Amino acid sequence: MSEPRPERLSARQFLDLVADPGSFAELPHPAPRSRPDGPLGWQGYDDARARAAERTGEEESVVVGTARVEGTAAVLIVFEFGFLGGSLGERTGDRLEAAYRHARGHRLPVVPLVATGGSRMQEGMLALSQLQRVARQSVLTREAGLPQIAVLRDPTTGGGWATLGAGADVILALPGAQVGFAGSRVRPPDADPAAYTAHAQVAAGSADAVVAPAELRATLGLWLRLLTNPATAPAAPPEPLPPSAAAPPAPAGTAPGAPGGTARPDPGDRGLPATGWQAVQRARDPRRPRALAYLDACFGDRRVALVGDRCGGADPDGMLCGFGERDGRTVAFAAQTGTATRPAGYRTAGRLIRLADRLGIPVLTLVDTPGAANDAEAERQGVGSAIAELFGAVAAARTPITTLVIGEGGSGGALALAAPGNTWATPDSYFSVIAPELAAAILKRPPEEVEATAGQLRIRPQDLLELGVIRGITGHPRP
Repeated sequence: MSEPRPERLSARQFLDLVADPGSFAELPHPAPRSRPDGPLGWQGYDDARARAAERTGEEESVVVGTARVEGTAAVLIVFEFGFLGGSLGERTGDRLEAAYRHARGHRLPVVPLVATGGSRMQEGMLALSQLQRVARQSVLTREAGLPQIAVLRDPTTGGGWATLGAGADVILALPGAQVGFAGSRVRPPDADPAAYTAHAQVAAGSADAVVAPAELRATLGLWLRLLTNPATAPAAPPEPLPPSAAAPPAPAGTAPGAPGGTARPDPGDRGLPATGWQAVQRARDPRRPRALAYLDACFGDRRVALVGDRCGGADPDGMLCGFGERDGRTVAFAAQTGTATRPAGYRTAGRLIRLADRLGIPVLTLVDTPGAANDAEAERQGVGSAIAELFGAVAAARTPITTLVIGEGGSGGALALAAPGNTWATPDSYFSVIAPELAAAILKRPPEEVEATAGQLRIRPQDLLELGVIRGITGHPRP
């Protein structure tokens, strides 16, 4: 059963839903172009515009102005779907360009509240070319270091989705909204309608969240507050957390892949591991705190999630990305969850780091993975290029990045998320060129030599500190 479509509010009604009361001030409109029946001389076009104006009370398909959302000022671009389906024409392009110029001139974020069927057919290619104008204004605004947060209403299709919507830094959508490049009348007759929904776009990594109308102002306000709060100092590495009482008990016997019957160490022990294999066991213990525990400790509920790689994929179980408020300032975070990281996870982390870098927001990364996913599907999805892309994003970042290894640091799939020169480790972690079991297998050693191999690899936190791989061990003074 398909989800019911959201109520189609007018532009002014949607403004009342999003903007702080009394804060909206409409921007002056550029002088309209006056040509009988538009640039193509489309018979009846003037009459259609007049009827649309009478029906909606608007002169064009967008209303633009400044407003505050939960106290943060922004330029709002609000589509009026009742005006010729919220379609884009030359006059629409004039207003959109003026809005972006005003945003850059006054250092304000841009919030398109999109509801459109695409380009206006009565203006032909001149209407379609407005997408190039919009794209240029969006790029200039991005280069100016200003965030763009789109809200997808019903429907968001065609060029409006492919520019103002999909081109934004963050994409929120109303539940049940129709979202897709192809509108309902131009899709293949056998197309699955479920693919053209807000929830489907989030699942495919093309949008960040579905937000109920009642929660939209608060959610949008939090995003705006976080993305307009730059800082220059690096984030401090979190202190190590104790094991969670709610975590499942460790299975009897040995750690995963352990040779023989070595007892599992107590994860509540705050001392450093005595051996390399003990470091591996502690990192793999299910009672050891994971990424969510650290994010809760750092940010509480003052955080928002950035979801998806914008390439058709998401890794919500393996990579948690977003922005949060810590000690009164914004910190971006990318955190591995202890699983093998998928290509979409690496691409999402790269997307986060590039956005944080552009906005001047420091980044905290949490490393915890046995390694990158290495199944056939991961290869088909380009895991190598995804990791390379993340290495490049970290290397190119001007904003400070801080890394804390909280569990397993498995090979290049972990190193890609680590900050050169500013990586820290907890006592419950290890970092290795390869897992000890795999190292022993490559060296053709028997299973009983895995423990000794772990020691030879020098993967304990104190080994990494001595080797200069990490900067320090949280909770332990530097010797």
